[in-house]
Amino acid sequence: MMILYSSPPSPFGRKIKIALSCLGMRDEVTIKQTNTMDPEDDIRGVNPLGKIPALVVDDMVLFDSRTILDYLDARAGGGKILPVSGPGRYAVMSMSALADGILDAAVLVIYEDRLRPEGMQVESFVTFQRDKIIRGLQGIPMERYESGAMPDIAEIGVACALDYLDFRKQVEWRDHAPHLVEWKDGFAAAVPGYADTMPSD
Repeated sequence: MMILYSSPPSPFGRKIKIALSCLGMRDEVTIKQTNTMDPEDDIRGVNPLGKIPALVVDDMVLFDSRTILDYLDARAGGGKILPVSGPGRYAVMSMSALADGILDAAVLVIYEDRLRPEGMQVESFVTFQRDKIIRGLQGIPMERYESGAMPDIAEIGVACALDYLDFRKQVEWRDHAPHLVEWKDGFAAAVPGYADTMPSD
């Protein structure tokens, strides 16, 4: 039995949960709810950085959502949510990195608002991060999700990024990337594990 350290609001942890459902591996994992802000949380003994997600597999610990997704795909036989080789693999990996970059910027906006004392937030920093989010959204080429297809790690990442923006309200993504509305609706209707992993506090 694998152990996934995650939390309900984490978009990076959510990527793993959706992938597990898509790969038919959800029953192979126990999810351990984690509070990365708590210095007493077990996560610090699992990942020295205290970051989630982290996946414990026997005596091995995997950090970072991309590493974990690569492992899960290989465990499932390979080529399911990430092409095994060739240009397609690198295209998916690059788009996945773009989705993660959007999420990184979105999380920094939240940290600036929640962790910096009131009146000391740096508005130029927030604007800089929001601009990155907007450019990232506009750089995503997806227009329609092919129902019945296995989502790849990039598509999973994009869906999680859009829902996280809806959850935390850093940017109204529909104003900047209306071409993604139909795509996300198709993804939401077709992909296992989507509805029951929506972010929450």
